[in-house]
Amino acid sequence: MAEEQNKQPPDTQPKPPDSQPPAGTGEDASLDQESPAAGDSKPAPETADAAKTDAAPAAASSDEPEPSNSSKDRLRSALNIYFFVYIGIVLMAIGIIIFAVNASRKATKTNTQKVPSLTSQQLSQLKGNTTIVGDSKQTLDVQSNSVFEGQVLVRSDLSVSGAIKVGSSLSLPSISVGNAGIFGSVQVSNDLSVNGNTTLQGTLAVQKNLSVAGLASFGNLSVGALSVTSLQLTGDLTVSRHIVTNGSLVSRTPGGALGGGGTVSVSGTDTAGTITVNTGNSPPPGIFVTINFANKFASVPRVLISPVGVQAGAITYYIDRTPTGFSVGCTSAPPAGASFSFDYFVIE
Repeated sequence: MAEEQNKQPPDTQPKPPDSQPPAGTGEDASLDQESPAAGDSKPAPETADAAKTDAAPAAASSDEPEPSNSSKDRLRSALNIYFFVYIGIVLMAIGIIIFAVNASRKATKTNTQKVPSLTSQQLSQLKGNTTIVGDSKQTLDVQSNSVFEGQVLVRSDLSVSGAIKVGSSLSLPSISVGNAGIFGSVQVSNDLSVNGNTTLQGTLAVQKNLSVAGLASFGNLSVGALSVTSLQLTGDLTVSRHIVTNGSLVSRTPGGALGGGGTVSVSGTDTAGTITVNTGNSPPPGIFVTINFANKFASVPRVLISPVGVQAGAITYYIDRTPTGFSVGCTSAPPAGASFSFDYFVIE
């Protein structure tokens, strides 16, 4: 028997108890003596339950798997799905844009395609035909651009809220511009009437006559010939050439200082002229001639007399002036049978 027990494997041999309680004395010793034999001894129920309780967590801890990264995997999977959805949306948007651009190009080609010209037979059929759209109480609103190949006739007023651009010539019987108008070149074959003020920034070239009924103010005026009814200057008048007077001729009335058979002549206007005196026999002192103005002055003008030659300078002459004319006379008897002249200049 001892040999058979020794031949058993080590795992099958009973393990000795970890510790034996020491032999006690008194009641403990009696209890130990009354306890069953070592071979028949079993652990107490409470001790066995405690041992099982201690062993359960150990077994559970040894069998429980390590925590996994399942939340990270789910997040990664969700991001992948959103990324593919985003890519799909972007591709779909690109496809829609390409389709819209192609459709727009096709529509543009279709709209800009020129309509073939009508034949003479078709034109004769359309002649006299009129298509009426709506009535005067309705409004036709065209949102898109419009191109008219032929003529356009507007029977009533045409109101344009924006700018008008004309590539060729524009023929209008009359035009009324309520606001500012900018024209590159304007040719008026008939009358041009401007009710308000007119400001010209550049040069004004007038091929024919310029008639101004009211006042005209010029900063710098260059004309070949200027004819005005009344000219009022607020500054100095600078004349770089001659002053040539023109107008109606004056008339004359001979005086008694001419003597017997004496004559007088005048050549000039209300502004300037020359008086020529030819004395006769025994001329007395007095008036040679009275000059009558063609146009009466508003007040008594200033008359400048200049004797011409030695004989005229030797005469003691004087003048009398009124708004209607002036007289030239002498204070002493002039020489008989003499001829002399006086120049005059009149200014008011």
